[in-house]
Amino acid sequence: MPLMAARQLAQAACAGGYALGYFESWNLESLQGVLDAAEQTRSPVIIGFNGDFLSGSDRLAPERLAWYGALGRAAAESSTVPCAFIFNECRDDSWVLAAVASGFNLVMPADPTCAHDDYLRRVKRVVAQAHARQVDVEAELGELPWGAAGADPSQGQVTDPELAARFVNETGVDLLAVSVGNVHVQIRGESELDLERLAAIRSRVRVPLVLHGGTGIAPQSLQAAIRLGVAKVNYGTYLKLAYLKAVRSAVLRERSDPHELLGRGGPADMLVAGRLAVRDAVLERIGLLGCCGKAAP
Repeated sequence: MPLMAARQLAQAACAGGYALGYFESWNLESLQGVLDAAEQTRSPVIIGFNGDFLSGSDRLAPERLAWYGALGRAAAESSTVPCAFIFNECRDDSWVLAAVASGFNLVMPADPTCAHDDYLRRVKRVVAQAHARQVDVEAELGELPWGAAGADPSQGQVTDPELAARFVNETGVDLLAVSVGNVHVQIRGESELDLERLAAIRSRVRVPLVLHGGTGIAPQSLQAAIRLGVAKVNYGTYLKLAYLKAVRSAVLRERSDPHELLGRGGPADMLVAGRLAVRDAVLERIGLLGCCGKAAP
């Protein structure tokens, strides 16, 4: 079906009391797995790729953004459930604007190192150019702590409700990601959200709210947040953990024919193992969002 506006899908989620899942992909098999699960559960979904990763200066080979744009758009348009397509979390505005022209219909400029006034100015510029091409914009106010091994999960900066309201009004963004106790790349354990702060933000901000760091949010806290108006929840870390576990297991199998491990599509194929692992990981979490069955039959 046609690519759907993220703003439209998020507004429907708010009205229906559920949230959309953004299950981040990084290659063809992970994208297939996400859509396999969304179609199986008849769930509207956000698909996409990580902008900071794709634009990273430390990549050994440069990425062709247009390929990712064409892949994601084709996947969405061939899907039987409503999809929006995001270029997620990128601090390089030139890449964000290139994504606007490459087939993505939701982009997210995000730079936690940037001063507030500078970020506001940059987001306003992105919004003006994106909206001119019917592309929605998500921004983030506040900074999530980083929970990966060796990082300090107590760091970060929570979102100020009054500042969030002014930011949305001045920039014209379509979705706002907030920091209310959620944690990026939380490998172990679960975090409870500051629901009082979230409610204060919701009472002042007129656009749908987003929670990044879905992997580490405790289920009851997540569902309470959805009741308070969170319309999109991002998942990435646990998908890659499931994918890596499945692929590592497949690689250890002894096979004399390399085509059985790569490309034939049978039970020994490591690419299929990765796809199915992502599908199953999405199926484990998507029910928490209340979006299952919300896509038309």
